[in-house]
Formats: sequence, structure tokens, C-alpha cells
Amino acid sequence: MMTDDNANTGQKVVLVTGPSGAGRTTAIRVLEDIGYEVIDNLPLSLIGRVLGGPALDHPLALGVDVRNRDFSTEMMLQVIEDLRENENHDVEVLYLDCSREMLIRRYSETRRRHPLAPAETPDHGITREIELLAPIRGRADVLIDTSDLSPHDLKEELMQWLSQSGAENLAVSVHSFSYKRGVPRGLDMVLDARFLRNPHWEPSLRSLDGRTDAVADYVAKDPRFDEFFTRVAELVDFLIPAYGDEGKSHLAIGFGCTGGQHRSVALTERLAKTLAHKGWQVSIRHRELERRAETGPASKQLG
Repeated sequence: MMTDDNANTGQKVVLVTGPSGAGRTTAIRVLEDIGYEVIDNLPLSLIGRVLGGPALDHPLALGVDVRNRDFSTEMMLQVIEDLRENENHDVEVLYLDCSREMLIRRYSETRRRHPLAPAETPDHGITREIELLAPIRGRADVLIDTSDLSPHDLKEELMQWLSQSGAENLAVSVHSFSYKRGVPRGLDMVLDARFLRNPHWEPSLRSLDGRTDAVADYVAKDPRFDEFFTRVAELVDFLIPAYGDEGKSHLAIGFGCTGGQHRSVALTERLAKTLAHKGWQVSIRHRELERRAETGPASKQLG
């Protein structure tokens, strides 16, 4: 987690939450594998007691969801607030998110009962849980949308965000996507590239994507490209230290275009290279290209 000169140096605590089926159990296991002491399904009323003892010499992860005894939205929000105000604790809320449609699909594939709808179809419970957790989602420090992630992909994301320490290791991710499929969850900055000329209408480029020199050069020759990219890069240069000053551990930036294949991909690649050249740790996600490259099942259960 990013820190400034006056930042909290107390016990590192990660609260792991999110809707059932979005990946909370998988995340808990990953955190345990990378050195966190893990306590899952701890009643909210006992969190203060658990953290009241001497600080540990390793980070702590607490799994919290609607199945926890005495769970309520109000109580969860109060726990988060109390921990953040306590100088003995360095707290992050990790929220594993997922689209309603994918959650329904995962429950259908596994034939599990939803904890909030044991006698009904899962979609009723999923809707209730998403509404119940919405205020908590708004307090998240790290939000990972698992709708398109396999368990392996989720592990990669967690390693990117939560194994970092020190301001110089703030993690930046740059995403490309198609507006046809909606804006990915968890982005801090969204930029629309549809005003740039579209390589789709160039027959020789239509089957290529923005990772190729031919497409990247074509997009960059738009007369508005240079000024747009320069302004975006300058804004990101300003935001990264600002996020560090606020104690954030990552910044997620998204470029969208019509198909998520050409313009958004070219911009994502170029910005990632620019940031990496300046010494920032950068990861890239091309949502539409990754979907097309999938060879396994359309979805995998994230516990």
C-alpha cells in the first residue's frame, strides 16, 4: 500500500469482501500463499478484539461476507471507519466484484444455493446481495472485477496490487475495451478513443489489432492524436504521485473504442510503454482481445 511521510505504519490489515461467487475464497487462499495470516468468516463484532493485541510481524487478511454471523451493511461500514481512524492499523478493503449475469452463470454451472436465497433461484439472492454490498463497494481501496477472470488471472491481479510496498511501487494498469460490452468495473480513469480515425475501415488493417506497428502507426497519424496523447500522459504523470499521497496502491486507466481491437489497444500499449520508461510498474489488459484468445470454457467458478 502506498504511504506518505505521515502515513500509518501500524498492523497491515486487508478486509476481503464482495458478492458470493465473485472470488473471495480464491483471494483468501492467494493471500495466504503470499504470507498473509488469514481468518475467514470472522464475526464483525470480534474483529476489534482480534486486532486489539500486539501487532503481528506479518500482514493479516480477514474474509467478510454476508454469511458472517451478525453481518449488516451498517456494521461493516462502521468497522471500516473505526479501523481507518485507529493509528495502530493500516487498513485496505479488497472488494471482489462481478457482473450479475456472470454470477448467475457461475451459480447455474455449480448448482449452488445462494446464501440469501436458499429456497429460491440464485438470481434473487444475487440481486439482494449486490444491493446490500453497494455502500461497502464504494469504500473499497482495491476493486477487482472478476467477471472475465479465471482463478489464475485473479491470482495475477492480486499479486499485482497487494504484494506491493513503498511509494515507488505504486501499480498502474492500463486497459483497452469495447464500449459495446460496457466500461470495465474498477477503472479510476476512462478515456474515449472513438474520435480517432478507425483502422477497421482500412481493409488491410481490419484483421490486425493495435499491438501491431501498422495499426499503431495508422492511429498515431490522426492529426488529433499527438495532442490527445500528450495531455493524457501529462495528466497521468500528475495523478500517480497524487494517488501515492492519498495512500492508494494502484491506478487503473481505461481506453475505450468501438470494438476494443484497434484504437484503444494502440493507446493502451503506447501509454504503458511511456509509463514503464519512466520507471512505473505497469500491467496491461486487453479485455476484448483476451476474450477472443480464450480456448477453455467460457467461465470458471471463482470460490
